[in-house]
Amino acid sequence: MKLAILGTRGIPANYGGFETFAEELATRLVSRGHDVTVYGRSNNIRYRDRIYKGVKLTILPTIGTKHLDTIAHTFLSVFHALPRRFDCILMCNAANAIFALVPRFTGTPVALNVDGIERLRKKWGGPGRAYYRLSEYLATIIPNAVVTDANVIRDYYLKKYRKPSVTIAYGAHCERLETTTALSQLGVQSQEYFLYVSRLEPENNAHMVIEAFEKLPTQKKLLIVGDAPYARAYINRLKSTRDSRVRFAGAIYGIGYRELQSHAFAYIQATEVGGTHPALIEAMGASNCVIAKDTPENREVLGDCGLFFNDAAGLAHEIERTLEDGALVQRLRTKALERAKAHYSWDAVTDAYEKLFRDLFSREAATRL
Repeated sequence: MKLAILGTRGIPANYGGFETFAEELATRLVSRGHDVTVYGRSNNIRYRDRIYKGVKLTILPTIGTKHLDTIAHTFLSVFHALPRRFDCILMCNAANAIFALVPRFTGTPVALNVDGIERLRKKWGGPGRAYYRLSEYLATIIPNAVVTDANVIRDYYLKKYRKPSVTIAYGAHCERLETTTALSQLGVQSQEYFLYVSRLEPENNAHMVIEAFEKLPTQKKLLIVGDAPYARAYINRLKSTRDSRVRFAGAIYGIGYRELQSHAFAYIQATEVGGTHPALIEAMGASNCVIAKDTPENREVLGDCGLFFNDAAGLAHEIERTLEDGALVQRLRTKALERAKAHYSWDAVTDAYEKLFRDLFSREAATRL
């Protein structure tokens, strides 16, 4: 099939979960014989070639502001895609729902991965939340199919909009890397740091993690991995900590990121908005001991394979438990890896999307007969 992925910042991934998802899915689809194009943003992609691991890259301009970056780029992308006559298009982000009209008018089927409930993020003001609320509704009527990555999000769309969706989880590499190049570059040692990974925005609660860690008498480090282009004031606030054990690594991807996941003493997941959080599954796939914010989405992914907290005091308590009980840490690591292998394989994710694309294409072809 001739396929396109729109709505992300592009690949090679250097930003967040949607970009990693696009890279993992696109490269696997290419290996199965499909012709795949991933659209990327000129303000994000620095990769010079126009083929990456067999995937065709189309880099288009955008308006690089918090409110316009996604929709401006997708607007250009759908019109660029029109004459290419793709068999199916996968769009990412509910904000792009309205742009599914363009390929639909020409008979190209569209699947839209809505991610989480984006309007709940604290970074959006009133207009941003209103736009996302409208986009949620449009996502249920314009694309051929809605894709959700967690049962919690599936149930939300079903209850609020009476719209069924195709639930396809995020994936992970279920293996541990022994190399430690990234650790050496950051000055940390294997098993001697707690790892936090996320975009550094308020609803992801890095401030809560730092607050909890500052209370603990341990020689281990807290490694904060992530960045955010529109949250400088918040990031500066985080970096104002006087605790020298807290290290800020910036955004790290690829092998370096997987090394950090593989060698952490424990991984802390503090996000409270969204569907399935990629870093959580990746931590499980790296056989990590996970301490997670107690949300329905995190409970769904982690099951009984980790520890949960609600606030800074609760997080500090759970961190202390890991420091005092090595057997507990090892038991949770083993269970997390087993759960990741059973439920979150990238190959299984690719199988599900491949079936979805074929089904949508077949249905569209049948309507033309």
